[in-house]
Amino acid sequence: MESAIENAGLYPPATDQFGDVLASLKNRFRIEQTGHIDFHLEQFSIFKDYLDISVKESYAIKNKNNDSYMLFTECQSKHIGHHHDKAVTYTPYQTWALAYLKHDFGRVLIRRETLVDKIIELIHPVELDFAEDKAFSDTFYMLVSDRQKAITGADRNFRNVVMDIRLDDFVIEIVEHTLIIGNTHAISAEKATHLAEFVSRLCTTCD
Repeated sequence: MESAIENAGLYPPATDQFGDVLASLKNRFRIEQTGHIDFHLEQFSIFKDYLDISVKESYAIKNKNNDSYMLFTECQSKHIGHHHDKAVTYTPYQTWALAYLKHDFGRVLIRRETLVDKIIELIHPVELDFAEDKAFSDTFYMLVSDRQKAITGADRNFRNVVMDIRLDDFVIEIVEHTLIIGNTHAISAEKATHLAEFVSRLCTTCD
């Protein structure tokens, strides 16, 4: 455990949190440290406001069909102060989960739908709704670049897995075959477990 924390480059108070996260994941899943993998996070729009994003540590979740991944990232943000001084700041470590999908979804963004989203949708419909799955469409806001690809990929099995996510605040982005899910909050064992459950079930359920 200590070597994993040291290799991740985490320092107090992050070390205690990271240790709890790893213990929770190892208790529920079969995970293996990956070593260096380029997950091409720059392709995701959710990271577009960062100067840089680096994966400090990554773990493969061993599933029946194919592996999914837990990523622990550090991001660099640029801020302009009152005197127009530019400063680079580092965000707290974030937790993201990543999975590779069989279907090409195009580009997709999914998050929980807000009242503002519902009002905008009445005026200018932009999201993809599923007439046969009102519960999903009422719960989630789904923006797509290619409606046919998204409809084919987001079948009933996929939507059921998304509906069962046990997190209130998250965003899912899909770029073709690659899905990432998480939020910008600091790492926690509970959040990491919920994210791992989602991508593991996705890889097991959605053939």
